Amino acid sequence: MDLDVFAAAHRSDWDRLERLVRRRRRLTGPEVDELVELYQRASTHLSVVRSSGQDPALVGWLSGLVARARSAVTGAHAPAWQDLVRFFTRTFPAVVYRLRWWWIAASLGTVAFSTVLAAWIVADPQVYSALGTPEEIRAYVEHDFANYYVEYPGASFAARVWTNNAWAAAQALIFGVFLCVPTIYVLALNGANLGLAGGMMFANGKGDVFLGLIIPHGLLELTAVFVAAGVGIKLGWTIIDPGPRPRLRALGEEARAAVAVALGLVVVLFVSGLIEGFVTGWVHTTWLRIGIGVVAEALFLAYVFTLGRRAAREGETG
Repeated sequence: MDLDVFAAAHRSDWDRLERLVRRRRRLTGPEVDELVELYQRASTHLSVVRSSGQDPALVGWLSGLVARARSAVTGAHAPAWQDLVRFFTRTFPAVVYRLRWWWIAASLGTVAFSTVLAAWIVADPQVYSALGTPEEIRAYVEHDFANYYVEYPGASFAARVWTNNAWAAAQALIFGVFLCVPTIYVLALNGANLGLAGGMMFANGKGDVFLGLIIPHGLLELTAVFVAAGVGIKLGWTIIDPGPRPRLRALGEEARAAVAVALGLVVVLFVSGLIEGFVTGWVHTTWLRIGIGVVAEALFLAYVFTLGRRAAREGETG
């Protein structure tokens, strides 16, 4: 089946249904009958589009239209807790899974940049000495880096970290709409900060301290930032290359997916903030500290690649 021809043939019915749904509180008797008829047609169309498996974006848009039309026809509303459960078990993981190659690429690129920068600092004394005076570097390596995680009470530090990380993720996501460039800059800035800190610590034989304090919260925290950046880059790339979809429609669909990711990452960053505020600087057994971070990261990835893959296969796109 040619899905483009099918969509073009029925687009007028879908647009009319959408207009009726928006005006559902002010419909006349004949318009109510028309709404019911168009809802039934759209439900059939959705089954056909889903069975083709060719256009997840169209499936997601048409699913939303049918759901809103059903609500208008029946007058029934699902409890808010059911919507919340559906969001975290289907919508959010499905979007993150669908866009996985974008944020995986962002992750690999940033980590590679950080690693190269850290190795350069360790290998080149001139670069190392340009980072500060010997006294400043010594203070950072011996005290400042580790003290950062314990200088504030756990609760206030966790809240502060959560706010800062949420802002960084929001920047990475939202700035993507400006043709990807600002998001790439945010990634580079985060990668540079990580590489500089790691380079100074490893150059002074404190690599174990660096990894022991970064891994517990950093795995989940950086993954959240990478997901936001990947989604932001995808948003910007949609403007450059919308594919077969009209540019505004493609941008609207990806923007809805980006909003879903932003809401879900608030919770992910909250968890990483708790780990940074109550584990990183306060659990003194290194293997336990690292283990908590690894388990948190593994649970998030398992969540995305099990629930997300299942929901994406069933046509959920966010």
